[in-house]
Amino acid sequence: MPETRSCQECGNALKGRKDQKFCSDYCRNAFHNRLNEESNKYVRRINGILRKNRRILFELNPHGKTKIDGISLAEKGFNFHYYTNVYTTQKGTTYYFCYDLGYRCLEADQFVLVVKQDYVK
Repeated sequence: MPETRSCQECGNALKGRKDQKFCSDYCRNAFHNRLNEESNKYVRRINGILRKNRRILFELNPHGKTKIDGISLAEKGFNFHYYTNVYTTQKGTTYYFCYDLGYRCLEADQFVLVVKQDYVK
């Protein structure tokens, strides 16, 4: 008598290939989504913070370059701990970017907001 195989997600009987593990694409995706749920939750949270930071930079810098105080950024909910990359100029000035929008700290809690130029990697 042949061995009964069942779907790893829903338990339904499998018909077809001997190495089949799931009865449908839905069950296969559900199984792997559940398996990766914790790591995906972490990534989603970080991406949410980065998107919010970028949205704030975009909102406060409509013309490509502007100066603003740190309090205004913080009041909007900007999180200075999260950015996608750092660029240091030849003169040693450091810019922090959230994708294509960035900032650098000036003196006295002032910031300059910029848009990434093509030559910035």
